[in-house]
Amino acid sequence: MSLADFKEDEALPKADRKPYRPWSYDLAATDLYIPRLQHGQQRWFAAVTRAGSKKQHARVLVLAENAKSKRWEMVATVDLDNLSQLPKIMLDKDDYATAVDPASTSLAAPVDLLRSAVIDNFATGGDLTGRKVLAPTKAAKRQVKAHHDTIHKFGTRGTAQFVSADTKFPDSYALKTSTGALVVFSHNHTQHDAVAAPGLEIVPEKQDRAWLGTTPRPAFTYTFTCSDVAAVPTAPQPSSLLGYGCRRTDAAAAGPSTSV
Repeated sequence: MSLADFKEDEALPKADRKPYRPWSYDLAATDLYIPRLQHGQQRWFAAVTRAGSKKQHARVLVLAENAKSKRWEMVATVDLDNLSQLPKIMLDKDDYATAVDPASTSLAAPVDLLRSAVIDNFATGGDLTGRKVLAPTKAAKRQVKAHHDTIHKFGTRGTAQFVSADTKFPDSYALKTSTGALVVFSHNHTQHDAVAAPGLEIVPEKQDRAWLGTTPRPAFTYTFTCSDVAAVPTAPQPSSLLGYGCRRTDAAAAGPSTSV
């Protein structure tokens, strides 16, 4: 359970709360990828863990050492839509992985371009950069569907739009693969909902009440923090978004205008 999930859950009536179940990872079904790092570089490693009766559900984890506390922290977890899409991560003769600079222009899509593409999937349905940078994988299609479903949810009574937001967690991580790099990164976007006419109001949904309470307003802005994982080639061709996950991490009443 994330901090956002915990906050939302605490704001729900007890009857609506789902029982919390402690989680754990099966080390026997986990592959570790430890990169060789130069002195002074942040220490981190990645893992791919599998769950389910046939170990068919896969998740990419990134753990990094906090430079101040010197404690290891899990800084990213992203579920893969299909384990078979995971590219082969290259290992050297000592079974170490190779860290790649996610911002390197040797990659077809440096991390800032990847981030812009996934945000564009939400904001425009991929019309500007999303479909140019990203192949039509299941994950990319889900982002485009989120755009289409959300902007039409009020019909003629209101509007909804997604907009890019400052990235709260700009660190990104990449490992060398047989075709390029596996890149794990984060992005933020906002969703602005507004009524289309005076006198109308939006009632906060249950999941929003941790931030908004229960008072209806003419407009709300929600902030989402997301983790993404992509297979990025070195060849000039589209990258593959392999999975992503988003959590609402803030919400506030906004002005009645549909502009953000």
